[in-house]
Amino acid sequence: MARYIFITGGVVSSLGKGLASAALGALLQARGYTVRLRKLDPYLNVDPGTMSPFEHGEVFVTDDGAETDLDLGHYERFTGVPARMTDSVSSGRIYSNVLERERRGDYLGKTIQVVPHVTNEIKDFINVGDDEVDFMLCEIGGTVGDIEGLPFFEAIRQFSHDKPRGQCIFMHLTLLPYLAASGELKTKPTQHSVKELQSIGIAPDILVCRSEQPIPEKEREKIALFCNVRKEAVVAAYDLNSIYEAPLAYHREGLDQAVLDAFGIAPAPKPNLARWNDVADRIHNTDGEVNVAIVGKYTQLEDAYKSIKEALIHGGMHNRVRVNVNWVDAELFDKGDATPHLQGYDAILVPGGFGERGTEGKIKAAQFAREHKVPYLGICLGMQMAVIEGARNVAGVADAGSEEFDHEAGKKRFEPVVYHLKEWVQGNAKVTRKADDNKGGTMRLGAYNAVLSEGSNVARVYGTPQIEERHRHRYEVDIKYRDALEKAGLKFSGMSPDGRLPEIVEWEDHPWFIGVQFHPELKSKPFDPHPLFKDFVRAAKENSRLV
Repeated sequence: MARYIFITGGVVSSLGKGLASAALGALLQARGYTVRLRKLDPYLNVDPGTMSPFEHGEVFVTDDGAETDLDLGHYERFTGVPARMTDSVSSGRIYSNVLERERRGDYLGKTIQVVPHVTNEIKDFINVGDDEVDFMLCEIGGTVGDIEGLPFFEAIRQFSHDKPRGQCIFMHLTLLPYLAASGELKTKPTQHSVKELQSIGIAPDILVCRSEQPIPEKEREKIALFCNVRKEAVVAAYDLNSIYEAPLAYHREGLDQAVLDAFGIAPAPKPNLARWNDVADRIHNTDGEVNVAIVGKYTQLEDAYKSIKEALIHGGMHNRVRVNVNWVDAELFDKGDATPHLQGYDAILVPGGFGERGTEGKIKAAQFAREHKVPYLGICLGMQMAVIEGARNVAGVADAGSEEFDHEAGKKRFEPVVYHLKEWVQGNAKVTRKADDNKGGTMRLGAYNAVLSEGSNVARVYGTPQIEERHRHRYEVDIKYRDALEKAGLKFSGMSPDGRLPEIVEWEDHPWFIGVQFHPELKSKPFDPHPLFKDFVRAAKENSRLV
């Protein structure tokens, strides 16, 4: 039977809940406990996959095909525990389930209300898999007091009441603003945040207080007194140079011990922090740096490419170099020369995306990398742009393009080297899709296998003939162009097991040019970097040192 830790955010700032949750999970693991982390999202979107990256950041995809909040990426990166579909739920999904059950007659004609029907649905979600782990960490999205989040707060209050005493605790994250003019930390926002939480029946056991400055003992005692928590349970969360310092920083401040004390666990196993000490050492002790250009169209919001940036950092750790990530807007050279924008970089990465905007710039980025022998990694749309570039400029298909762009424009303009994927095999079943299907949850999602060509660069990188990676896309490179492209030198070095879907392409006469249809960044971790990112950064490091 799991012990539950519910993590909530304060009225001033809830920034850092996902990081605090992930770091705490890592610390409990370091003590030998098993953990699982969950996100309860108050947003009404049933499927985060339909949300704009400008609004919500990246969509994180699980092995079983769930499109989730980016916080689940933090959870996986810090704990190494693969997230599942049952680890993320939105209020939109909850309400949808309740209405579907009402239409089936499950409620026997009763009037449907937030309490008990919505709250019971939330509690059922929280309960899933509680016999599998020692600790279940549940983060409530948003901030206390948000109207969207009230059913979730009521649900966790009821959940704690239903469970045996001592099986659930509440951790609340707040902000201690620092007024430079008077040189003081203000505790009032934290006091009001806790008061708001108490007004809905939840009393926090632990306070995690974000602060730019050290928290004086006097202020710590004041917070403890007025918020009705023990002084040892007021934990400071200071700004860090790297998020991967968080487990060690929270351990120094006593967060994991405060949790164990709140549950009355004594004596507790000593933590083994060797993994995180090694990570910290690789962050602070580097041998040079490399400059990588990420050529995309969501560059105004870095969270849109969160996992890619972190995977590059992981690759840098492995190679003991600092990776300077530079965001380059693909639209800057949609109709111009890419050279002024891309020259001087040690490597170029073109990530995934949707829609035609910025794609001509991405095609030019692939061309620049091919012609100038700069290491190139194309992910999802980035692979498709590399294929279109090769088809246009090397294989002689002058009007090569993607069906996606024609669908968007409402007229045929390109020869579809990339087409809308209408059917594929998932396990033992055939999956079919139409171009006019609903957008949410209708892509090729989750983990699929790929077979690598013997002797290829990518087979060397992985060191294995077969891999499993996560996908999220509607469009696919058309296999009928394979012969023409391979004659031009673009090798199809990874295919689906049935040989119908191209998974990986690479230029044979290039030191490092790989495009992948899947999203390798989703499986990278600081203590276990993804093979592609390890080798991509290695190639960038070699390129940076060429004289």
